[in-house]
Amino acid sequence: MNVKPFGPGVPLVIDASAWNRQRLPDIRERWLATNDADLFASCSVAALEILTVARSEREFADTDAAFSALPQVPITASACRAALGAARELGGSRRLPVPDYLIAAAAAERGFGVLHADRHFDLLAAVLPFESVRLPGS
Repeated sequence: MNVKPFGPGVPLVIDASAWNRQRLPDIRERWLATNDADLFASCSVAALEILTVARSEREFADTDAAFSALPQVPITASACRAALGAARELGGSRRLPVPDYLIAAAAAERGFGVLHADRHFDLLAAVLPFESVRLPGS
């Protein structure tokens, strides 16, 4: 059976919300297909979120190595300006986690998407030019 990767074929920054669901039965096959297609990317902010919950030094080292091997999406000064602009455009009534603004802005700057399982990135995709790819069932 030919399993399709997540998204439209652009690299996807892995958000912590997606990382934490990768082993779920309805996610696993497409996760592996996306990995096999070399469509995953890392952003230091997302990697830090994921690494902070490592349960051991071994898990930290393994996860850090996996994220370091992926294409990197840097948090540049222009990505920070875009994140601030997105916050202004969304207005104070839609305060989102700071890491999500930065991840989305950095992905947008590179023409990448974000693989996630929360509504924050859907809101950010309305004001930043990146592909918001939500995991099924989230």
